[in-house]
Amino acid sequence: MARIKEHRRKGGLRSRKPVIYIICEGSETEVNYFRRFRRQYSLIDIYPIASKYKSAVSLVKQAINTIKPASYFPEDGDQIWCVFDRNGNTNEELNKAGGIASRRGYSIAFSNPAFELWFLLHFTDQRAYLADAEAVIAKLDAKSHIPNYIKTGDYYDILLPKQQQAVNRAKALQEYHKNNGLPLLHRDSNPCTTVAELVELLQSRARQK
Repeated sequence: MARIKEHRRKGGLRSRKPVIYIICEGSETEVNYFRRFRRQYSLIDIYPIASKYKSAVSLVKQAINTIKPASYFPEDGDQIWCVFDRNGNTNEELNKAGGIASRRGYSIAFSNPAFELWFLLHFTDQRAYLADAEAVIAKLDAKSHIPNYIKTGDYYDILLPKQQQAVNRAKALQEYHKNNGLPLLHRDSNPCTTVAELVELLQSRARQK
């Protein structure tokens, strides 16, 4: 069992609750979405990364510089999640980013081709290849899943009733790629997203508060 750190203050000791740190490449879509989880579990810190650090390797390295050791206590249950898309990353770069994150004890929420795939899975079991973010957004618009979708929109309330379906579909996609011998952090694992694991974590922490 993880040791719960205690902090002194007037009147005695208090237990420290674990924090989830989310480092993401987007300053709009991802931030708007994960910010809504704070209503259920307030101990979520979100850090959008500047565009010059948006490669997978740079983003993971920037997480190291962003979250200071004085405020990060993994032994208490703190977690750091690096959230990024395929973008122009090569398989070598994705593999390197995964290695750095693993050595540091960080988790990765990777979407291929784009974060909007997570949204799309709330509505349909997407298995066919998707070229880029625009292709995913076109799918969201095509059947009026999210009409007139924009990256700055807040769609949490629309998505929430279908969240478990999205989790199940995302995990099924992961199994599909694994069964075909592909790592999840790979350009050919398309479509694929591991955002479901982060969402499940956030929901479980909300239930424990």
